[in-house]
Amino acid sequence: MINYHPSIEILTDYAAGSLPLAHSLCVSTHLEHCSECQQQIRKLELLGSQFFEQTNTDNQCFGDLKDSFFANLSEQSATALDNDAAHAIAPNTTDSSWDDYKVPSSLRQFITKGYDELTWMRLSPSFKIATLYNQEGGAQVALTRIKAGAHMPTHTHTGDEITLVLEGAFSDESGVYRQGDFISRDASHKHKPMVTKDAECICLTVLDAPIEFTGWLTRLLNPLIRRYHPQT
Repeated sequence: MINYHPSIEILTDYAAGSLPLAHSLCVSTHLEHCSECQQQIRKLELLGSQFFEQTNTDNQCFGDLKDSFFANLSEQSATALDNDAAHAIAPNTTDSSWDDYKVPSSLRQFITKGYDELTWMRLSPSFKIATLYNQEGGAQVALTRIKAGAHMPTHTHTGDEITLVLEGAFSDESGVYRQGDFISRDASHKHKPMVTKDAECICLTVLDAPIEFTGWLTRLLNPLIRRYHPQT
């Protein structure tokens, strides 16, 4: 069961096509796991088409339009959805030619065969990272892979971070996160993710700015992390 989802603001920007590319990739991958957010997207698309058919989109009335849009969103019933269209959002990811893990369809442009084919940079005996995409001067899209029962070093964020659990599960001071969970962090967060003991954990991450390790030894890794981030 998925317990953590993108905010309504993120979903609205995604439905409108105004969300940055890296963040849209993370939302698309979440949608492959989450029927609830598929329905929210269909609801947003339906409301958007109704409003823009009936309302003059002049810049002077944009603020009122936005307020009215969100007010009506909360009143819409999910029965107004087209279920067939909602299901179409999530492509079928079943493919027997892939490895044991089913790589989401939205990531196959970066991962053509499986996770093992990627170039992983090992930061500790139990923790490694693979960069999928660097947006010039912007966000970094990467995978993190941590062994079962291990933890990622304690770190803070120098910008916003989105984490989507692809395989396994992990916990931190705020909760437990499983496959499909979508977690947002900002510069105020400091945490030490711990992977459950039953399986390794693979996550998709979008980083607007590099993380900062805070341990006396792991701080030595910070220059390496900054070196590979597109904003630095």
